[in-house]
Amino acid sequence: MSNNIILTGDRPTGSLHLGHYVGSLRKRVELQNTGKFDQFVMIADLQALTDNADNPEKIRQNILEVMLDYLAVGLEPDKTTFFVQSHIPALYELPMYYSNLVTMSRLERNPTIKSEIKMRNFERNLPVGFMTYPISQAADITAFKAKYVPVGEDQLPMLEQAREIVNSFNRIYKCDILVEPEAVLPDNASCNRLVGTDGNTKMSKSLGNCIYLKDDEKTLKNKIMSMYTDPTHINVSDPGHTEGNPVFIYLDAFSKDEDFAKYFPDYKNLAEMKEHYERGGLGDMKCKKFLNNVMQEFLAPIRARREEYEKDKEQLIEILKKGTQRAIEVSNETVSEIRNAIGINYFNDKTFIDKFVL
Repeated sequence: MSNNIILTGDRPTGSLHLGHYVGSLRKRVELQNTGKFDQFVMIADLQALTDNADNPEKIRQNILEVMLDYLAVGLEPDKTTFFVQSHIPALYELPMYYSNLVTMSRLERNPTIKSEIKMRNFERNLPVGFMTYPISQAADITAFKAKYVPVGEDQLPMLEQAREIVNSFNRIYKCDILVEPEAVLPDNASCNRLVGTDGNTKMSKSLGNCIYLKDDEKTLKNKIMSMYTDPTHINVSDPGHTEGNPVFIYLDAFSKDEDFAKYFPDYKNLAEMKEHYERGGLGDMKCKKFLNNVMQEFLAPIRARREEYEKDKEQLIEILKKGTQRAIEVSNETVSEIRNAIGINYFNDKTFIDKFVL
């Protein structure tokens, strides 16, 4: 059984942002470029429909936007398989089998689901599809027998539930078909969950506090210069707090020592800059200007690659069609094994035919 398969993906509800990049995209590119893994990247349109069923056009218009972002950050179609979730038959079938292995009370305890329900104000108007999101995600992962799943910290409860489903299935049907997945977290602890520009603990499209990978120079600068900082740091001379301060969280995630020599030679590194801010005497505007320089340099090549790929959108469709066909073939093999394990592959089961028909 192969143990080098990666499965990951994103909901096509808008362009991807820096939270996606530090939480998962950067790690996907790193793993892809090692040449050691078979990586599948899914555009999760079915999962997007769980809270956008009344607005499918939102999903349709973002399929290619997400694909552009993937290619812009450095994912490559000759090294990574891209596919569309709704076109994979296995991902409709497996959730039905897995739903019999999970209780409602267990779904209700899932911290990720609980926080998403609260954020979207679903209360009692909660779609069943959204509630069963963890089951669908387990199907996505296990259909490809993925061992590794690059995720942000907020997705760990979903991975835990997927592992529970894997173990229940293998135990009940006395097999080792399903692979127990492992989370691959960002190397930098500051990237486990990048805060929004407004200081909210999560950068989210629905909260309008994102910096998008495709933001142009002017948009990026405006967002950074208006970022929330430390409300107690009223005067330049006041001591400031770097912990929980979005400007410094972003610098933790993106700045390098060489950036200081180039853009802020008053300091050798981020530690020196933080120390000055914390004791007082360093203004927020200087910090934001430095962050803007860092982020402009970081996003420039991503913007350039995105603009180049955007010139040929037919190419994007072909990449997705080819990857989706491969994903169908791989996941169908898993479904066949699962049917055999459960004992419902009746027409191709010689034991069943011999015992109950002949």
